[in-house]
Amino acid sequence: MNNPINKTQLITQLQAILPTASVLHETEELRPYECDGLSAYRKLPWVVILPDTIEQIQTIMRLCHRLNVPVVARGAGTGLSGGALPVEQGILLSLAKFKNIINIDPAKRLARVQPGVRNLAISQAVEHLGLYYAPDPSSQIACTIGGNVAENSGGVHCLKYGLTVHNIQQLKIVTVEGEILTIGHGGLDSPGYDLLALMTGSEGMLGIIVEITVKLLPKPERAQVLLAAFDDIEKAGAAVNNIISAGIIPAGLEMMDKLAIQAAEDFVHAGYPQNAQAILLCELDGVNEEVSENILSVRQTLLQSGATQVRTAKDEQERLTFWKGRKAAFPAVGRISPDYYCMDGTIPRKRLPEVLKTISDLSKHYKLPVANVFHAGDGNLHPLILYDANKPGELERTEEFGGKILEFCVKVGGTITGEHGVGMEKINQMCVQFNALELTQFHAIKAAFDPKGLLNPGKAVPELHRCAEFGAMHVHHSQLPFPELERF
Repeated sequence: MNNPINKTQLITQLQAILPTASVLHETEELRPYECDGLSAYRKLPWVVILPDTIEQIQTIMRLCHRLNVPVVARGAGTGLSGGALPVEQGILLSLAKFKNIINIDPAKRLARVQPGVRNLAISQAVEHLGLYYAPDPSSQIACTIGGNVAENSGGVHCLKYGLTVHNIQQLKIVTVEGEILTIGHGGLDSPGYDLLALMTGSEGMLGIIVEITVKLLPKPERAQVLLAAFDDIEKAGAAVNNIISAGIIPAGLEMMDKLAIQAAEDFVHAGYPQNAQAILLCELDGVNEEVSENILSVRQTLLQSGATQVRTAKDEQERLTFWKGRKAAFPAVGRISPDYYCMDGTIPRKRLPEVLKTISDLSKHYKLPVANVFHAGDGNLHPLILYDANKPGELERTEEFGGKILEFCVKVGGTITGEHGVGMEKINQMCVQFNALELTQFHAIKAAFDPKGLLNPGKAVPELHRCAEFGAMHVHHSQLPFPELERF
């Protein structure tokens, strides 16, 4: 994009809005913002800004809209799809300073927070009230609620309690023109289109989120975890479906394969059986009598499904230790490989054994090991492909391998992402997931909020000609109904 303003002029105008220290433009200052958690994609930002107030963001957005300067919003940078990757001759807008909990209403079980508040900090702030915020991504100690909304994050307890979209009630956003919109309602429902669901998972393409009202839940009377070991990963996959088919909805139902088990055990010492080919962690919560009954039922189902060992956490400390191992799986795998590529696809639960076999076959074909960590209860897969970026061609082979996993997820009736978003990483696979008419409609929604295509351009929704080049569809008229978006 050719902007009618050079970098020096833009910096001068931004410094008229923000303190000088909040406008970063020297190379060494910009380097920490060149990528998100998916470090395979890197680009140095043009300018990074750190506003303190909503009014500053409004003024900045009016300036960028007038000058046709792209804007990418960024939270903690823990995303894993390249969604916060800077764009050429654009601004990276960090929301790191928006980290206040504005209000807690225990009677309504709501909290109003700024987007830079860490996920875990919400639960910590309301713990004394016997409440908590349910979505708990593995990165919850660092990831921010604004980023969770942008990616519709889940976590190990999303099977029973839902994703971010099910646990927020209202959003305040700044539009590309610098206006304030309040989306959602103070009550549980509101008339009109469900724009709250549309905005959740929109990856910063429709507006800048500046305030979130989250729902809080009462802490359950009791929570208990069972750990089941299997000598075959496909048996573990079948056990997942058997538990759900028995009419039991666990609070969390997670799977790890042997490589992930060994990495996590060496890192955290969670007490995992390292000789197992796979383990399941099944958490049951609720009132005491319900949990006791369900533990017996799940134990029987696990043994009937071929579990070689079933253990129940003996106390709260062991329960937390079991979960600590699971949530530390990603950094643990990072200790055994120079690099790894974390995938994120979702499939119907009943297809889990078949998909696991296909991933194993692909691993042999590409000669790259895989550590599998799954939100098995809702079919959300996180295969971690181990590779070495210093070896010529290995990153490209890894990306091709990852793409094949996602395309197989679509083939069995699933989707290319469960909670990490599309960003830059999965944009080609969007061409496999959706047809030309569906993608055209996505672009129409984008144009309704952002006619100039300035918010996080080039992410999440591919242009039709890109899909044609990828070989996923035939496009007779490659222009979109909104030609101005073709520039991005």
